Amino acid sequence: MDLKTRVVYNGQSFTKLGVSARNRVQFEGLIQHRRSSHSTKTSAAHKTIFSGIQPTGVPHLGNYLGALREWVQLQNGATEGTKLLFSVVDLHALTVPQDAPWLRNCKKEMFATLLAVGLDPARSAIFYQSDVSAHTELFWILSTVASMGYLSRMTQWKSKLQLPENTNLEDSAARAKLRLGLFSYPVLQAADILVHRATHVPVGEDQRQHLEFSRNTANSFNHLYGSIFPLPEALISPAKRVMSFKEPTLKMSKSHPDERSRILLSDTPEDIHRKIKGALTDSEPQLKYDPDNRPGVSNLIEILAHFEGKSCEEVVSEFQHSSLGALKGHVASRIANHLQPIRERYIALIENKTGYLEDVANQGSQVARSNAERTMKQVKEALGL
Repeated sequence: MDLKTRVVYNGQSFTKLGVSARNRVQFEGLIQHRRSSHSTKTSAAHKTIFSGIQPTGVPHLGNYLGALREWVQLQNGATEGTKLLFSVVDLHALTVPQDAPWLRNCKKEMFATLLAVGLDPARSAIFYQSDVSAHTELFWILSTVASMGYLSRMTQWKSKLQLPENTNLEDSAARAKLRLGLFSYPVLQAADILVHRATHVPVGEDQRQHLEFSRNTANSFNHLYGSIFPLPEALISPAKRVMSFKEPTLKMSKSHPDERSRILLSDTPEDIHRKIKGALTDSEPQLKYDPDNRPGVSNLIEILAHFEGKSCEEVVSEFQHSSLGALKGHVASRIANHLQPIRERYIALIENKTGYLEDVANQGSQVARSNAERTMKQVKEALGL
């Protein structure tokens, strides 16, 4: 009489027949097939894309062209099995003091915008960073291997404190103004990426330094404790920095005192036409792409090129016999037409009283927590915790 043993593999139950060589071969072949299928599935799912954005309220045009539109394109073009995680990184906002009601409102506005631009909660995990405690848990662990020297050379804390890039920690004024959270900001950013074992991170060119720090920190940890983290690769956005409409030598920012310096994704078509019409350019009659000498005009040319999928040279050629006013009118119309459906979806989401945004955030945080907890289990085993 054959002895039968119930065996569970990958969540499914099989019966192993103990004495029949023929049945044993068939069983082992079935198990090998299951393992092979599982291995193929794991390989296909190996690519993990993560990125985050601070809760500054409704994003501006630079945020959209430099990050959000790229996220949507990555999502829509991702192969089956690719993990996609996008986060409102609210803990990063705490490097400067925040008013609690204002921060809560900004978080909601940013989250609604992520859905309005086209991120799909059925395809991507969209969540608040503070809802996934593994981010801060890994932050502390990575702090034990992160290089102080490397951190001291980072530009984030210097720019936030409006210090020259050559400032170092020997500077007494810098030490008096600097807070640990701001100094260690890149370590938390590395934890955001590594806790999800991200293989690819979409970033703007100005964030490349932070990703290199994440790779360096991951490499340091792996060298000490074993290969836990992949070294994430940068997916650099093709969009160059969108510049201020009032000071075109500066990057577009919501911190600029003149609200006409930027276009928000919630702006009406009238707002957009007004801001583009008032954009600072110059008095030269001939249209030319020259960022160094004609930054205002070049900024408009770059924006139009991104929206129409053309090169800056093609835009100049198309408008070489047109006035600057005609170019501004075309840019404004192109932006307004593109952003109008986003604005409408955003308003509908903000005004929704059914708790839809909260449900999506909860759903996304559950997926993110599950993914992060798998990482933390490996990390703790490697550390002996």
